Amino acid sequence: MSTDNETDLKRRSLLGGAGIGLAAAVAGPAFSSDSLTKGGAIPSAAPLVDPGTKYPQPPFQAQKQPWPGLASRMNPRPDHGETSYKGSGRLLGRRALITGGDSGMGRAAAIAYAREGADVAINYYPTEEPDAQEVAKLIRDAGRKAVLIPGDLRDADFCRKLVRDAVQALGGLDILVSNAGRQQQCESILDLTDDAFDQTIKTNIYAPFYIIKEALPHMPKGSSIIATTSEQAYDPSANLYDYAQTKAATMNFVKSLAKQLGPKGVRVNGVAPGPIWTPLQVSGGATMEKLEKFGATTPLGRPGQPAELAGIYVLLADNHGSYANGQIYGAAGGTGQP
Repeated sequence: MSTDNETDLKRRSLLGGAGIGLAAAVAGPAFSSDSLTKGGAIPSAAPLVDPGTKYPQPPFQAQKQPWPGLASRMNPRPDHGETSYKGSGRLLGRRALITGGDSGMGRAAAIAYAREGADVAINYYPTEEPDAQEVAKLIRDAGRKAVLIPGDLRDADFCRKLVRDAVQALGGLDILVSNAGRQQQCESILDLTDDAFDQTIKTNIYAPFYIIKEALPHMPKGSSIIATTSEQAYDPSANLYDYAQTKAATMNFVKSLAKQLGPKGVRVNGVAPGPIWTPLQVSGGATMEKLEKFGATTPLGRPGQPAELAGIYVLLADNHGSYANGQIYGAAGGTGQP
């Protein structure tokens, strides 16, 4: 029979052990029991980095490419997280379809998703094949399945086929990133042709409608839809009349669909980038004057890089972000909303 003192000592020992375990869990991998028992070195803290000087600052070299442009031909090349993003299994076993996955935020999301454990299908315009092949290699190097589906999102039939092909190749679908967008600057509405206006509307508004409608029957509870909107939705530039209104529409469809699909267990959110260094800028999306000074007016004094938004796309797809629904997450270097 145990005495009261013996019982009290056992209870204290048990609670002490639990406290150590809790501390290790809160501290994270650096203080894991394995590293301590095996005598492993405790990693030092990551150094702080000045966000203003972390990436290239303007002025940038004058450069121009035919639409839709290639990231691989930009100077400097954008950073999509190719060498910097480290995954931790947050999306293990998930299946993602990303439009515009060859470059920009779509490419950053594809790399991050793969390194977090997801299989990824990307769509892109056929002339962007060189960039798409780079992304495919990065996904496969992460040990995940890469599915390439080139095609023109201005074609309604292709949009529907895109979803069917992705579902078949991935074995299902639980993350949809509607990221592809057309941006062509035009100084005056008088110079904006009916055809140019139509192409922007078809790419930025019609395509997400077709794709989401086709995808929803395949998306189980817990799935996520993430749309790329823009600071142009709430602070439009004078020369982006058509593009800006499509991004305002994107922001609003996020909020509308979130109310419609939330009760069905599917979350809908958006990411609103500010000036980000992508092929949109060098393939007709900005004037040469703006391009050379791109991002200079932000408080950080530079444009953002796609890699700096990758974590937002991961959060919005991750179960840890399960209460985020109908939200717009901004990343604009200190300007604008939200």
